[in-house]
Amino acid sequence: MDAKIWQERWATNQIGFHQTDVNPYLQRHWSTLALVDGARVFVPLCGKSLDMKWLADRGHRVMGVEVSDKAVEAFFSEQGFTPQIDHRGVFKVYQAGLIEVWCGDFFALDASAVADCVALYDRAALIALPQPMRSRYTEHLDTLLTPVCEGLLITVDYDQAQRAGPPFAVPDEEVQSLLGPHWNVVTLQERDILSESSKFRADGVTRLDERVYRLTRR
Repeated sequence: MDAKIWQERWATNQIGFHQTDVNPYLQRHWSTLALVDGARVFVPLCGKSLDMKWLADRGHRVMGVEVSDKAVEAFFSEQGFTPQIDHRGVFKVYQAGLIEVWCGDFFALDASAVADCVALYDRAALIALPQPMRSRYTEHLDTLLTPVCEGLLITVDYDQAQRAGPPFAVPDEEVQSLLGPHWNVVTLQERDILSESSKFRADGVTRLDERVYRLTRR
């Protein structure tokens, strides 16, 4: 799944993955992280997530990365922000207050861009990628983030044979395999949400689990 596909989804408003409220798992579990005031949070594949505003409202400096210009512009417009726009290498960077979003390819980021990010929030990145790309994603995270980083990861898990992603199913065994070598991975919550998703039920999915993990670099 390349960048053009996501740009087309935003261009045609195929954004069923976008949540219109702040994620409840973020609100419930963010305080479990041992972060200092003003800690910088990295939000990969951020879209126009309201979660960035929630984090900034709690004093965090937020760095999102998103491939779609339309998504980035929509975020700042919908929040009533007028961002400053700059270019840093191949990225177009939008910034307003404590929030900056780097518009471009996640895999083009280098460690200097995220050098002071000590927290990670992944609600929609890992599950947005097909299986062959997920190992590339986690390997790139390892090259970017500092040894003191910690964060939250939210996944969905279902029988991938019953429905094509995205969001893609990422079972617990895969999370442990991908992240376990470089992170301590602790499951904070697991819920069966099939009854809450008419779209998945209509597609014939018979099981739909959400999991929340706390991640701490080893």
